[in-house]
Amino acid sequence: MPANEALIQALRAALETSPDSLPLRRHLAELLMESGLYVEAEREYRKALDLSPADDEIKLALAEAYFRQGKGFVALVILEDLLRGGNAPAPVYLLSARIYLQSEEVEKARMAYAQSLRMDPGLRDTELEQHFSGNSLPTGNPTSSAPVKGAGSEELERIRGLVEEPDPGPTVELERPRVSFKDVGGMDALKDEIRMKIIHPMAQQELFKAYGKTAGGGILLYGPPGCGKTYLARATAGEVQAHFLAVGIHDVMEMYIGSSERNLHEVFELARANTPCVLFFDEVDALAASRSDMRKSAGRQVINQFLSELDGVSSSNEGVLILAATNAPWHMDSAMRRPGRFDRVLFVPPPDQVARAAILRLLLAGKPAGSVDYNRLARETGGFSGADLKGVVDIAVEQKLREAMKKGSLVEIQTQDLQGVIKKVKPTTREWFTTARNYALYANQSGLYDDVMEYINQAEKSGLFPRKFF
Repeated sequence: MPANEALIQALRAALETSPDSLPLRRHLAELLMESGLYVEAEREYRKALDLSPADDEIKLALAEAYFRQGKGFVALVILEDLLRGGNAPAPVYLLSARIYLQSEEVEKARMAYAQSLRMDPGLRDTELEQHFSGNSLPTGNPTSSAPVKGAGSEELERIRGLVEEPDPGPTVELERPRVSFKDVGGMDALKDEIRMKIIHPMAQQELFKAYGKTAGGGILLYGPPGCGKTYLARATAGEVQAHFLAVGIHDVMEMYIGSSERNLHEVFELARANTPCVLFFDEVDALAASRSDMRKSAGRQVINQFLSELDGVSSSNEGVLILAATNAPWHMDSAMRRPGRFDRVLFVPPPDQVARAAILRLLLAGKPAGSVDYNRLARETGGFSGADLKGVVDIAVEQKLREAMKKGSLVEIQTQDLQGVIKKVKPTTREWFTTARNYALYANQSGLYDDVMEYINQAEKSGLFPRKFF
């Protein structure tokens, strides 16, 4: 029994009451890591990341959980995403060094370790340094850096990841969503694009076939995190009464060579066997990053497999409606955007004022709230994502909980309570728009980011953002 078993159980019970509490979720994940329950910790960190998609600390912790399970390649994908941001903290470099060493990339490990020490000398690791001074092979056990003793050639091959081990395959599940476009506030232009690309071809198959169009194809949704890309994809499936298959990087990526490609193929085969089906890839940039950026050939093989599946080389994709979401389209391989693949790239902006008011009403429904001026709050939250608004409400609720515990009775949430939180919170979309603006200005030869630039220009002219964004 873990030393923290009682506290772990208490946190689980608390999360049943407050499943969207990010502090509780993170605390539980940390305790599970301390107790060596890495699979359970991974699950909690993934849920925490759903609540706060832009939190780099959670991403680093999730990478650590993968690493502790021996899934170094999956962890490295997350770390490389953090490193691309240019402001990665020293622990990111330290964990990268351990993963590189585990995969026998000693020089990369040495460079990453040196960078971690330059940033924080307190991270010195004597076991790592022993490996650099000798030529011992790192063990497959991620909790130790000691050489493998008494291992035969078969074991060494397994450690190097050159032998496939049986795995249960992807763990994705088919859904039948009950939401449809009527449940999605705004986004009319996006809905029209999706209707024309993948909904109308299903409803009017004969007409579209006369013009050489079939039901299928791909749409890439991009924009700031927390703005409803996943919800829109699920509503698309509900609109056509299709199956819905949501796929994340953790459902596909495995540490053993060949396993990731097999998982990806099985996901497509599951969708093909259950048409009509909306196959949705979340954070697709992690699966389809530019091959020129790939450090290892294994990553390139996954992308090649993805391209093959999109093209329907071995099986037809008719009736499979493929959607994907990304916060970083600039990191995706350009081959993904060729005709027949993700040839429609749609910008999903933050919710407008009407949508923000509706989101706040929904978030406060069932809670002890007074006469809240939702329209006023919506005017003051320009640029906030849906996830940002949820964070505002969560903080206000926690403050009122403290007051209620002191008074011994319920205390209603008022407009000024939410305004006080809004003044202290910066929208997480700010950093995204700063990055996207740079790409729109300096790397937009294809016109891919015209919608972003138009949104930014209109926002600046209309005063949509109450605080200076750029």
